[in-house]
Amino acid sequence: MKIPFNDFASPYQELKVELDGAYTRFMQSGRYVLGQEVEAFEQEYAAYCGTKYCVGVANCLDAMHLVLRAWDIGPGDEVVVPSNTYIATWLAISHAGATPVPVEPDARTYNLDPHRIEAAITSRTKAIMPVHLYGQPADMDPVMEIANKHGLKVLEDVAQAQGAAYKGCRTGSLGHAAGHSFYPTKNLGAFGDGGAVTTNDAGLADRVRLLRNYGSKQRYYNEVIGYNSRLDELQAAFLRVKLRHLDEWNERRAKIAAIYLAQLPTAGCQLPTVPAWAQPVWHLFVIRHPQRDALQQKLAAAEIDTLIHYPVPPHLAGAYAGRYAADTLPLAEHLAATVLSLPLGPHFSEAQAAYVSDQLC
Repeated sequence: MKIPFNDFASPYQELKVELDGAYTRFMQSGRYVLGQEVEAFEQEYAAYCGTKYCVGVANCLDAMHLVLRAWDIGPGDEVVVPSNTYIATWLAISHAGATPVPVEPDARTYNLDPHRIEAAITSRTKAIMPVHLYGQPADMDPVMEIANKHGLKVLEDVAQAQGAAYKGCRTGSLGHAAGHSFYPTKNLGAFGDGGAVTTNDAGLADRVRLLRNYGSKQRYYNEVIGYNSRLDELQAAFLRVKLRHLDEWNERRAKIAAIYLAQLPTAGCQLPTVPAWAQPVWHLFVIRHPQRDALQQKLAAAEIDTLIHYPVPPHLAGAYAGRYAADTLPLAEHLAATVLSLPLGPHFSEAQAAYVSDQLC
């Protein structure tokens, strides 16, 4: 049985009628940039996340960068960020001109450890950026308590966690603002790139709208130095279709994760830990194994595709060469050497999950 890591064909086949209808509606509209599809999606996605506002932008990196810019966070400022995350979280801080200050994760959940945050806060700290990694929400209550205590902003990275819940509240509504990704592999993925900001702050939403569109509210009148970072109108039309199916597809992911959790305890690997307050959406099912590379080769021989999220922690990437010494973030480095993502998705069958489990055990 050949098991691909991602299945890009099945989502279109399942939703073909709805997606083709969205395409036709878009083509007939005659409005292709920041039109009614983006406006409608922003309203629908804000309602889904439980926030007052959503602003569509080009991608999640831009979403987080524009929020930091809107908060006037820049050179000389510091932002607390997980040491274990995709580098885009760090890049958003660097693009704003601020300095990422990495904090190690909770060894059980791989998310930012709230107990380590206060030791990283200085007089230059302006914000905390928790990441809901692999589709599991970070522990947000203590993060918000620390932020309120020190007068800091909290920007959630929801790139991998659309629909996940923390104590009954959806990710994207837990901090002061949140950045979202609609990259095709995400739980809510477009057929191209895309992103969004969600927030309950009207002033912030207005500022991000200004920044995403050349710093202009009225054409040719540019109030600030802005950017060109707009959610594509066609992708918004497609996202409106897929948003209606997101909860069902997340439930399908959970069923596959349940099979792995039930069948893999004897496989000699460390399985994901889910706290009682978390409702993950299983963007990724990440195990840990001391002989990760050998295990990946074994699975490849059985025609099972796996991926490593992520083989190089941000502080060791060439982009940050010389800024952070090796061995200063040992947990992030250990995770990078031991994590392995198993195939999982809304169109992944129980038979496929059983086959992967059999090959691991």
